[in-house]
Amino acid sequence: MGHLLHVVVPTPAHSTVVEPLSYLSELPLLPGALVRVPLGRREVCGVVWDAPAGGGPQPDPGQLRAVGAVLGGLPPLSAAWRRLVAFAAGYYQRSLGEVALAALPPQLRGLDAEQLARRLQRKAAAAVEAVRSAPPALTDEQAQALAAIGAEPGPFLLFGATGSGKTEVYLRAVQALLDRDPEAQALVLVPEINLTPQLQARFEDRFGASAVVALHSGMTNPQRLKSWIGAHLGRARIVLGTRMAVFASLPRLGLIVVDEEHDPSYKQQEGARYSARDLAVYRARAEGAKVVLGSATPSLESWHACERGRYRCLEMPARIGAGALPTVRLVNMNHQPHGTLFSPPLLAAISQRIARGEQALVFLNRRGYAPVLACNACDWKSECSHCSAFRVFHKIDRTLRCHHCGFTERVPRACPSCGNVDIAPLGRGTERLEEQLVELLADARRPDGEPARIARMDADSTRHKGALEEQLAQVHSGEVDVLVGTQMVTKGHDFRRITLVAAVNPDGALYSSDFRAPERLFSLLMQAAGRAGRDAARSAASEMWVQTFSPEHPLFAALKKHDYPAFAAQQLGERRQAAMPPFAFQALLRADARTQEVAQAFLQSAADAAAALEGSARVTIYSPVPMTVQRVANVERAQLLLESGSRPALQAFLSAWQPVLQGLRLRGLIRWAIDVDPLVI
Repeated sequence: MGHLLHVVVPTPAHSTVVEPLSYLSELPLLPGALVRVPLGRREVCGVVWDAPAGGGPQPDPGQLRAVGAVLGGLPPLSAAWRRLVAFAAGYYQRSLGEVALAALPPQLRGLDAEQLARRLQRKAAAAVEAVRSAPPALTDEQAQALAAIGAEPGPFLLFGATGSGKTEVYLRAVQALLDRDPEAQALVLVPEINLTPQLQARFEDRFGASAVVALHSGMTNPQRLKSWIGAHLGRARIVLGTRMAVFASLPRLGLIVVDEEHDPSYKQQEGARYSARDLAVYRARAEGAKVVLGSATPSLESWHACERGRYRCLEMPARIGAGALPTVRLVNMNHQPHGTLFSPPLLAAISQRIARGEQALVFLNRRGYAPVLACNACDWKSECSHCSAFRVFHKIDRTLRCHHCGFTERVPRACPSCGNVDIAPLGRGTERLEEQLVELLADARRPDGEPARIARMDADSTRHKGALEEQLAQVHSGEVDVLVGTQMVTKGHDFRRITLVAAVNPDGALYSSDFRAPERLFSLLMQAAGRAGRDAARSAASEMWVQTFSPEHPLFAALKKHDYPAFAAQQLGERRQAAMPPFAFQALLRADARTQEVAQAFLQSAADAAAALEGSARVTIYSPVPMTVQRVANVERAQLLLESGSRPALQAFLSAWQPVLQGLRLRGLIRWAIDVDPLVI
């Protein structure tokens, strides 16, 4: 007689397999053990799970299949890890197996028992330990923040100005944890892969390379597996990663740090649409660890949690070395000739920086050369044939590229509609910005008499392996005088020589239909301003220039004073009046179909069926609407918004709605998904 096991297996979205499956095993296995089990005609990786509460009906052993193999050599995944996965699956309305198996490294899911045994036998190369740097002296604000983290339970919101030394607080908090318990582990989350290398260098410099591992999607599968095993076996003291690392197996977790906690990148947009920041707070509470959320511009949700007393706010308003925050200068573009890209005062200010041997940063949130290519004789524009969006003109390789589906073609010699050869770019992207700056600054000279050097950093210029690190090194060494880029250059980088930052065209977000757009713009501008004057000796002369057609907007008044609390108070007042998050709770039901009619018919059927569900009276269901970009890769997209004043009421409703949604079948429907706490509506 074998032992009955409950095993979670990888299940596709909307699978009716929501509970663990039953298998027989010759050996008794603990929950959390990894196994290979038959599923249909294939063998898959599964995780032994806890028996369901209350026992439930016992399956007939004669009907059960046997476990294929046990992936021995690895200790079982902990009960705390399993609770985290179960919570995430329930809260974000996904199946247990989908979340559990996606949280494991891809290579681990594909290994059999023999391959894993060989992998575990490999000895890791001995890390060459660098001479560890002595930590700098703490400011009074840093010392007070660390004292509070050591003495209180948290959660903590470290609200520190850009350049105030938040990273040093993270380093010292990790050091304090390891001093108390040398076997403890810390998890440090960053929003984007390109911020990982410099933070990893600082942690390795302080704690040694053998104590730190990285976990993010930019690594190869073998690298990810090696890091994951190091964390799971407790060898790695510090795990540094992007949102996926929130699910890392850390048996001795004592501290979680979420750097730049406001960043939208912490919200997963495919599959299980989880928020790594919110899961970090849940995980810390569930495992008795401390959690520190850090930002110069906290999310309004976190700021509101501080106001309600749920989080402890630790303020660090002063920059290291008594450096001043940059002076904000607004340029009223209504007073400039139509079509002006760079106002004369801004160009003069950039030229002065170059002449003094300082650096300037210019950012525009649109990569490529121009957003659209258009014919001057007819109405043709470079629309994507697969999406309801324009293809972007990339001059560097003479292509039209869709940033939604990736469809790329060479630029036509003449208008495909009327044959006119006079087709021209409309609007500007970073490529065009770079080209025009080269022309406008042709006479600018560095202190050594050499012409100014201008470089561009965006998703296109950093596509190749090692390109990002190479470009960052050039900026840090002073080889670049003016750096042009998208928002990726405004986040987290410690550029010591930059004394001028310019936002060329930020106005679009002021009039967006997305209620979160002003919050994101203010955060972006404050973060960008924080790249200027990080060297205290140069900070007094540092400036943030903003070219705008709406200089009277209250957002800019708060920006000029670097007054995040004033901006947050104004925004939260508007949100409270409109019953928007964080004063209400939202979910989206999204549908993809062959036609817009089918997508909306599915959503309407789902809304009609919802009225009969218990608790539906506490949830407002809005009408289906097309998504902002309604067609991507020939798939039509629509969505339906749900809102409630109670998070538990919304959760209970969504759980009751799931079987209804799974029962709806429409010809032409491709997929549907629920997005809880959506960031983009």
